[in-house]
Amino acid sequence: MRSSNPVFSREGSFTRESGYAGFGTTQAPPAGSPYAGSPTGDNPYGNNPYANNPYGQQSRPGAPLTDQQLAEMYDAPSAGPAATGRMTLDDVVARTAMTLLTLVAAGGLAWFALPERNFGLAGVASLIAFVVGMVVSFKRSVSPPLILLYAGLQGFALGAITKMFNSIWEGIAIQAVLGTAAVFAAMLIAYKTGRIRVTARYTRIGIAIAMGFVLLMLVNMVASLVFGADMGLRNGPLGIVVGLVGIGLGAFFLSLDFAAVEEAIAQGAPQKESWRAAFGLTLSLVWIYVEMLRLIAILRGDD
Repeated sequence: MRSSNPVFSREGSFTRESGYAGFGTTQAPPAGSPYAGSPTGDNPYGNNPYANNPYGQQSRPGAPLTDQQLAEMYDAPSAGPAATGRMTLDDVVARTAMTLLTLVAAGGLAWFALPERNFGLAGVASLIAFVVGMVVSFKRSVSPPLILLYAGLQGFALGAITKMFNSIWEGIAIQAVLGTAAVFAAMLIAYKTGRIRVTARYTRIGIAIAMGFVLLMLVNMVASLVFGADMGLRNGPLGIVVGLVGIGLGAFFLSLDFAAVEEAIAQGAPQKESWRAAFGLTLSLVWIYVEMLRLIAILRGDD
């Protein structure tokens, strides 16, 4: 299955056909060269005999290795992904923890620094976070500072919104955090045990549902803000159904994130790509948390 990660979808990247440092390519000898007149110029160095063998090595000139040297080379540990600058699961966990800690710290700052119903700063922070998130999503190279900036802005907005919800429904913040953690743990277990398999068909169906959901939410927002019409998508029985669908979509996004991380590690992605994985996981967790807040608020009603 072709990866959605732009690092692996670029044509000609990390392929043997592209050669490396000039190896695997044939160059015509200059005019007057004693090797002129043949494709490789009869030059034994004009074509790399190891170009099509990923494991081939040219022997070094000089004395052969002794038995002791060969034994030491055999007993030496092989270079792991960390030693070769490749992405590992530990890298993803560490970067995700840094991103989430930044988000939580900014949320705590908003919780203690802002009044209960300050929608202005929360709205501005959320809008800027959306713009930064779009830049990170479409940027070809990974930018850790932008990812941490997104986490800080999004955390600040979520802190202000959560404080407002908590002033109406006391304890809803802890309930939403625990609910989000439960969804994450359930999806991780389901993915690791093979209960959920990310296939091309699974991805197409999920993305189609997600696009329809986002479009419906946009229509509902425009109808509410512009025309003052309430479609009932965020209250009552229909609001509960919509909330459950939203949380389900967040769980679907998590499964895509898990599959992307697994594929990137298997393909030997650069270590810096762990920041992109952390960004994707953070987006999915933020989505689930917001939908969890809304669902719990509907379920608790006016209590």
